[in-house]
Order: sequence, then C-alpha cells, then structure tokens
Amino acid sequence: MAIWQGKSLRKHTGGRSKSNRNKRKIEFGRDPAETKIGERKIKKIRAKGGNEKIRLTNENKINVVDPKNNKVQVTEILNVIENAANIQFVRRNIINKGAVVETSLGKVKVTSRPGQHGIINGVLVE
Repeated sequence: MAIWQGKSLRKHTGGRSKSNRNKRKIEFGRDPAETKIGERKIKKIRAKGGNEKIRLTNENKINVVDPKNNKVQVTEILNVIENAANIQFVRRNIINKGAVVETSLGKVKVTSRPGQHGIINGVLVE
C-alpha cells in the first residue's frame, strides 16, 4: 500500500468526513531515506516539475562548523550517539536532522536533512 499524505478520512471528533474528490498523485509520499554510516551512496529521485532530489543512503563524512572561529572542516563520522527522532536510530546508526554524531573533532549535531539535501552538515557541540 502506498504512503498517502492527503487529508484524513476522519474528523477530529472521530466521525467520517465525505471526500469531494479522489486521491492525487501529488499527495503520495515516499519511504524515508534512513541515511546510514558507510561508503557514500546516493539515489536520484524525480520531484514535481522535473526537479531532482538527492537521497543520501550511505555517508561517512560530515562538514563540521566550529562556532568559535567559523571554520569548516570535513571529518569522518565514527558513530551515532543520540537521536531525538527515534531511540532505535542510535542502535541502527541512522543519521537525520538533529542527530548527534561522534567524530574525531568531538560531538557534532547534524543541521542538514541528508534524505532531502544529499549532504551532511553539522555544528560542533563540544
């Protein structure tokens, strides 16, 4: 069954709402990218209007910004330490926005959306 991101068939009271039209292709969603640690691997996906989204499925490097001196360094990701989106993502080493990863520079919080942007950017926490 497809992922549908349209209006719910139920009202907030629990009753059924009558739909005045059918589902649209625009309203379909896709499975999450679930970016993992590993050798760089991307998927190109066609978006609306012929645009392309780059899905990052595997990556082992991160662009780290040091807030003290505003310098950017590319460093290797060692491990996922915490993830507010889902506790299980830590065990499975899945990276998404807001995840805290361990690098050689220290703890880094991910600020980009790897499943949408195709790159991992982060800010040094320690």
